[in-house]
Amino acid sequence: MESEPVLTQLKDNVLTVALNRPDVLNSVNRAMADGLIVALRRAADDPAVRAVLLTGAGRAFCAGQDLAEVLPVDAAPMPDLGDVVQRQYNPIIRAIRTLEKPVVCAVNGVAAGAGANIAFACDITLAAEGATFIQSFGKIGLIPDSGGTFILPRIIGLQRAAALTMLCEKLSASRAREWGLVFDVFPDAALADVSFDIAHRLAAMPTRGIGLTKRGFNASFGNGLDAQLALEEQLQREAGRTDDYAEGVRAFMEKRKPSFQGR
Repeated sequence: MESEPVLTQLKDNVLTVALNRPDVLNSVNRAMADGLIVALRRAADDPAVRAVLLTGAGRAFCAGQDLAEVLPVDAAPMPDLGDVVQRQYNPIIRAIRTLEKPVVCAVNGVAAGAGANIAFACDITLAAEGATFIQSFGKIGLIPDSGGTFILPRIIGLQRAAALTMLCEKLSASRAREWGLVFDVFPDAALADVSFDIAHRLAAMPTRGIGLTKRGFNASFGNGLDAQLALEEQLQREAGRTDDYAEGVRAFMEKRKPSFQGR
């Protein structure tokens, strides 16, 4: 149904997940957060899903939290925003990062607050030329959530992360690419097709190996060199036992295109 806050479509092993509250720039309420979590868990559990494409309906990707949902009513006390983060945003970021399948994000318009940080948490983030990013938390006295304090300084360094979050200035798509926050930028009209093509290309690759690579990247944020080398040994051993590796070797020896199954 078009009124659902999150729309999904499975095509060619790519699960497209669209945030669908375009009248409020896809700002996140509880129903949308729940729908996104359900979609990501479906992607993890369904072997027919071999890549995820996350985008927004309408002219925005995601404007962050729907503040109308967390404002106090009448004389009620202010809501506990830590509960909102725990219930909504932490599960989303964990689901994206622990999903051992590639997650492509197509930022088709404004990505603000949690919307920006959800985009940055994906594996390959693409943006339309007209897209903008803003860490809007500071404008209302909040901190960057949805992994913002973890991801931003690791990608762009502490100085840039501090400036983005404290000054709350908009970042263009081209500057986001220059700083490494997005992989590439495309004309607005081309983004949907290009992003699906990239997700489809990933879905046809040896996705078990991609998932193990992602596991290694996640662990690297907390590991020292020796621990990471030991993990690489473990993950390579696991990758070498997959059907996809056996198929890749056979295809190389037989000089043909491989047919990977994600196993």
